Parts: sequence; structure tokens; C-alpha cells
Amino acid sequence: MSLRPVKRVIQARPTIEGAGVRLRRAFGFGETGDFDPFLLLDDFRNENPADYLAGFPWHPHRGIETVTYVLAGAVSHGDSLGNRGTLGAGDVQWMTAGSGILHQEMPKGDDKGRMHGFQLWANLPSSLKMTKPRYQDIPSGEIPEVVDDDGTTVRVICGDFWGKSGPVDGVAANPRYLDVWVPPGKRKTLPAENSRHAFAYVFEGSGVFRDASEPVAVRTESVGSLKSPPLSETGNRSLVLFGSGDEVTVQAGDAGIRFLLVSGKPLVEPVAWQGPIVMNTQEELRQAYVELHNGTFIKSR
Repeated sequence: MSLRPVKRVIQARPTIEGAGVRLRRAFGFGETGDFDPFLLLDDFRNENPADYLAGFPWHPHRGIETVTYVLAGAVSHGDSLGNRGTLGAGDVQWMTAGSGILHQEMPKGDDKGRMHGFQLWANLPSSLKMTKPRYQDIPSGEIPEVVDDDGTTVRVICGDFWGKSGPVDGVAANPRYLDVWVPPGKRKTLPAENSRHAFAYVFEGSGVFRDASEPVAVRTESVGSLKSPPLSETGNRSLVLFGSGDEVTVQAGDAGIRFLLVSGKPLVEPVAWQGPIVMNTQEELRQAYVELHNGTFIKSR
């Protein structure tokens, strides 16, 4: 087995999306090669309702899958096909936009005003760009959780891990999506197959990801903290991009460390991307926007 080196550490950047939602973007709308098959990761943790209540009104998607993971608060969603629902704390939605869908996502804070969660975009291969849209809404109680002897806890959202299979299935990129907690002071090595691109997004505690050369330290604030230190002081909301190898290793700090560990098999296909629509060629992208404007975008009823 070979240990994956740390290729680079990326600080999530402030951005505004939807009708004025303030969030942090770890990656997206740039070079996709290092993250293929993933396109974008947004961190929408916020304690100020004025920064998120406007939400994400009606907008289109085509050619991708979106993964929404809620930690605190709730997200109500609806679409042009008549689907409706609400995601609460710990819930996951995996939406396959496929041939096209119009939907909206409206966040609401918990009793302390917190709205915490993540959205990941996964690309669809050319053969499935125009597949029928579908949803997988997974309540928190259906997500398996495994605890190792040292107290390391892993929620398995998608893929196989430590003998458990996540409830999300049939996803084109065959990804593994884990929510990992390593207790204070513990050093943990986790499998991450060499055939996949892999990254960790740290969102609680602190730790050191060890590689073949020297350790790379990453610190973040605790989820739900209302008195977080400034970004420049703590390096919080950090994404760790790994190089090739079969395992990743992390040394948890004094407060432990919690992070998303995501990996997927690269599609290695051309990407033509504008806003919420991702195709393979500029002609396909142009046609999608023509259909959006002439009312023929939605293919399934």
C-alpha cells in the first residue's frame, strides 16, 4: 500500500450564489482535471439568517448530479416535475439532473439561526448526460455509521467502507463520500483507491495530513461555533487535495478532526460548462441554452 501525498491545500473562498446566499467555495468553475469527476464543492455554513434566507430560487441543471448534505437547519426543495421535500440535519439528497430539471432550494436555520451544509457537483459521462432525472432523498437515520476501536467514526453516505455500504446508489461516478471524525490525538490511516481522485474537506477541529515528504497541518473552527476566529488566523474551511496512492493518513489535533473524504473515478472527458449546465461540447451547451429559452429544456414529465 502507498500513502497519498498532499498535492495542495486550498482555502475555500467567499462567494455569493442564488438570490444572495453567502457561502464558501472550495473549488469550482475552473480547471476540473485534478477533481474529475467532481466539478464544485460549496460550504454553506452560516449563522446569520440574512446571509442565506433568500435561498436559491428556480434555476436549471443539466448534465450533472448534485449532492446536498445538511448538518444544521433545513433545506426545502421543489422542482418542475412536481417533486417536493425538506432535508433536515444529517439528511442527504443526491439529485441526478440528467436531461434537465428546474428546481429551487430554500434554506432555513435551526433554533439558533444556523444553516450548515455542503453541496457537491459530480459530472455525468457523455452517455448519461441526457438520462432521466431522479432523486435519492436519504434521511439521517438510514446513513450507516461505523465506529473503530480508537473511536474514529465514519458516516458512509455513498460507496463501500469498513464493511458498510452507503444508501446512495447507481451514481455514475461510483464515488465514495464519507463524513469522518477522528478523536483528539489519534492517528488514522484510511483507504483511498489509487484509481480515484480524492480530497478531504476539513470542517471541524484540527489535524495534520501526513505525506511522503512532510506533514501538512490544517486547522478549522468547530461546526456551529458562533465565535469563530478569522479565516486568516486559522486556515479554516480547508480542502486537502491528494496525489496518487492507496491510503490517506491524518493525525488529529487536541480537539479531534472532522472532514469529508470524497473520491471518485475520473471520467476523462471534455467539459463544456456554463453556470448550472455542464455538457461535453460548446455546441451541446449552446443547444441547452436555446432549449432553456424556448421552453423545450425539460424532457421528462
